[in-house]
Amino acid sequence: MWIVGAGGVGREALDTALAAGVPVAGFLDDRAQGSTVRGLPVRAPKELAAGEGYLIGIADPAVRARLAALLGGLGGHPVTLVHPRAIVAPETELGPGCLVMGGAYVSSSVRIGAHSQVHYNATVGHDTVLAELVTVYPGGNVSGSVHAEQGATVGSNAVVLQGRRLGRYAFVGAAAVVTRDVPADTTVVGCPARPTVRRGH
Repeated sequence: MWIVGAGGVGREALDTALAAGVPVAGFLDDRAQGSTVRGLPVRAPKELAAGEGYLIGIADPAVRARLAALLGGLGGHPVTLVHPRAIVAPETELGPGCLVMGGAYVSSSVRIGAHSQVHYNATVGHDTVLAELVTVYPGGNVSGSVHAEQGATVGSNAVVLQGRRLGRYAFVGAAAVVTRDVPADTTVVGCPARPTVRRGH
């Protein structure tokens, strides 16, 4: 398989693959193509061959969406990676292209959509639904029965309380505590979390 993105999250995805015993051929990254990263070759994403596996190791959900469309059009197939020191409880579904890093805890009866990421030491509570392209940064705590729509992001050490809803491409800032639903394209910060600026998509 190939890891898309040779930056920080891409290298953490490589760490996850190595720990899980999944062979990695190299990285796909337009900016670093022609170089080597961690001893592996870097090529352009458009060079992915039909039938090859890939995982997008990039934090920005909009960029992940664009690359997933490109690579899917080339005939690539998304690979899901779960670190052996992560816990994924029973009756939980991980969509194609998901990345679950070491120390993460994903509780029971959770559904996580394609190309979503749960970073190290983050938690996702029971009966939560994370749509495609959702990101939970390191130490983020998503409580039970939360619904995060496409492209939503939970920042490092942020908390989303039980039953809350995050709209499409909502962004929860680091260490924020979400006590109310967050509308689409809205950034919230603080405790309790309040909107700052609206983000267009």
